[in-house]
Amino acid sequence: MNWLNSEAFVLFDQHIIWSDMVGNLFGLAALALGWRRSIWTWPVQFLSGLILFGAFFGHLTGSAGKQVVVIVVALYGWWQWNRSRSQSKDGHIAPRFATWRERAAMVGAAAVGTVAVALLFKAYPHLSWDPWPDAYIFVGTVVAMYAQARGMVEFWFAWLLVDLVGVPLNFANGFAFSGFVYVIYGALVLWGMRDWWLRSRRSSQPVLEGAPA
Repeated sequence: MNWLNSEAFVLFDQHIIWSDMVGNLFGLAALALGWRRSIWTWPVQFLSGLILFGAFFGHLTGSAGKQVVVIVVALYGWWQWNRSRSQSKDGHIAPRFATWRERAAMVGAAAVGTVAVALLFKAYPHLSWDPWPDAYIFVGTVVAMYAQARGMVEFWFAWLLVDLVGVPLNFANGFAFSGFVYVIYGALVLWGMRDWWLRSRRSSQPVLEGAPA
């Protein structure tokens, strides 16, 4: 597996690593599948997280930790979408907007979690070269993927907020392909957000048992 961390090619003076490139291509495919509400988004995200963990481990601790979260939540998302997609008329998960209580809970969890993880990284400097961005990416990813697993339109907004920090961080640390791909992510996120937004307006069925329409 050493070849995954070797250089694939050089683009615009940026050294592209195999694991960085392959993992992000899987991530791009997973995002497109998520836009289409395909349950296969989760196995693809699992593979992306596994490969990118190998790329970031030992260099970007927060980003590597984020991939562990991707792997765990991908398993949860697969189970959750299998459970709830039967409630949609077309056999796919039915997008919905989060309630104000859910939004407040996610924002609060993101704020408290970011501070807690950043303080952990500061207490153990070997875990992160820059605690606050690493913590922000780590916790933001947890929130975004949880919202996706629950079928909330807000997951697209959460990914945009994560990308605002993730893109420059990837470029600054030599993961140029991640940076380039996240620019494409941005476009897909906007289109996916629009699609889920419109579908949530048309749907009269709740995504999950007990969830509001």
